[in-house]
Amino acid sequence: MPAALDAWEPVHTDFGARAQAPGPAALAQSPTDWLVEHHDAPNGHLLHVSGNTMLTTLTSGRPIHLMHTTLALDAIRATGELQGAAGCLVGALYCAPVVATADGLRPHNLGAYLLETKPGTTTLVLEVRPERPAPAKGLNYLRLGGIHLAAYRKHRSFLTAAEDHHLQQAAVRRVRETAGFLDLLLAEARGARTVPQHAFFDQLAAAIEHFPFLGYLYFEVLSEYLLLYSTSAATRAYAAVGEMNNRLNKQLAFAAVTTMGRLFDLALFNPDHTQLTQLIGTIEPGLAAGASDYTRRRLPHLFAVAALGDDADTSAVSFSEAAADFDLLTATAPHLAGQLVFREMRTLPRYPALFPVFEQAKATSVYDYWNHQEIAAPFNAVLPKGEIGFNLAFPRAACAVWQAEACERGLLHPTEQLDLLPVPRLADLRGTALGRAAFPTPAATPSTGSPAMKALAAPACAA
Repeated sequence: MPAALDAWEPVHTDFGARAQAPGPAALAQSPTDWLVEHHDAPNGHLLHVSGNTMLTTLTSGRPIHLMHTTLALDAIRATGELQGAAGCLVGALYCAPVVATADGLRPHNLGAYLLETKPGTTTLVLEVRPERPAPAKGLNYLRLGGIHLAAYRKHRSFLTAAEDHHLQQAAVRRVRETAGFLDLLLAEARGARTVPQHAFFDQLAAAIEHFPFLGYLYFEVLSEYLLLYSTSAATRAYAAVGEMNNRLNKQLAFAAVTTMGRLFDLALFNPDHTQLTQLIGTIEPGLAAGASDYTRRRLPHLFAVAALGDDADTSAVSFSEAAADFDLLTATAPHLAGQLVFREMRTLPRYPALFPVFEQAKATSVYDYWNHQEIAAPFNAVLPKGEIGFNLAFPRAACAVWQAEACERGLLHPTEQLDLLPVPRLADLRGTALGRAAFPTPAATPSTGSPAMKALAAPACAA
C-alpha cells in the first residue's frame, strides 16, 4: 500500500484482530484492555466476525446485499449515477445490510427502522459481488482528526484569509474555554478520580456548548453501553440473528435532543448527571444505575485516543498550555485540532463552495485506501451495528441495483432493475440533510461588480 495512505490505517478498526493499536501512553486502560472487557459484555459476541452477520458476510467473499433509502430517485434516474455522501463513512453510499431469504430480503434492524421512519423515500437494493473476501475493517469517524487536519493544510489556499483566520482562532478559543475540563479528562484517562460524579457530568454537559465534539464522544459512549449491555427481549432477538440493536442508538438520540428529527446533530447531545440517569432509565431501566460509572471510565479514554493519536503521551499534555495559539495546539494535539477545524468549517457561509474541495479530497483518498484493502463495503466501526456503505470506486466487484418495495412482513422485494453507474463523487451538499438544514439558499450574495463595469453595462449598444 502506498505510504500516502498510511494515515488511514489508524482510522480503521479490524474486528478480526485480537488486539488494537496501543493508543497514547500512560492510559489507565489500553484499547486492547477495553476490547477484552467488551467481549465479556452480554452482547460482546457480536464484536466477533463469527457472531456478527454483517462481518461474517463481508469476510466471506459472498455477495453483499445492501439497502439505501433516497428522496432523489428522479435525479438518480436522470444522471444514471450513484454518488456518495460525506458523513461517518466519509464518501461511501450510506446503506444498511439486508439478508436474502426464501421469502424476500430481510433488512437489518437499522434498515427496518429506516423503512418505518423515512416516509416518502424510495428504497434501493444493491447486490455487490466482490471477487474475494475482505478484512473485517471499518472506519471509526471519531479518529478522523488527523485526516481532517491534513486536508485543511493541503487545501488552505481555497480559503480566504479571513476564513482561515476564523478557523484557527475558533479552534484555539474552544480549547481555551474548556481547557480545564479537557485536562481533567486526560487525568481521568490516566486513572485519576478528579471530582465527584455529579460534578463530572454537569461539567461535561456545560463544556459541550463550547466544545461540540465532546457531544459526539458522549453519545457514542452511551450508545456503546446500551448496545453491549442491553438484555431486553428485542436486543436478544436481534442478537440471535447476529445483529446489534441499532434501535437503542436511535432511541437515545431522539430522546435526548428534540430537534434530532430535523438534523441529526450530536453536538447538541449534552445530558447532565440527572438527565443521563433518567434518559437511560426510559430506554432500559436495568441499565440506568451503571450508566454513569461506565461513561465516567470510558469517555476520558476515548477522548484521549481521539484527541492525541497513538504516538502521544497523555501525561505530557496540557490543554491550558496548548491553547496559546494554533501552531502549539496542532503540535500538541493534531487530531483534536483537525476535528475542531473540520466542524468549524461547516459553519462558514461559503461551506457549500468549500465542500467539494475538502470533502471530495478525503473521499478520494479513502476510496484509494479501501481499494488497496479489498474493502467494497466499509462500515462504521465505532461499533459494527449495521451502518455500512458501498465503496463507489471499488473496481473488483460487480454491482446491480434494483428499486424495491416492502411487504406487510417488512421484507423487501425488488420491483425494477435500474441501470446505474457507481461514481466515486460526492453528491451536492444541498442534497444532503446537512445542506437542506443549514444551507437552503445560496451562501453569498453575488458581487455587484466595479463602477467601471456598471458604466459599460448601462448604455445599450447602437444597432
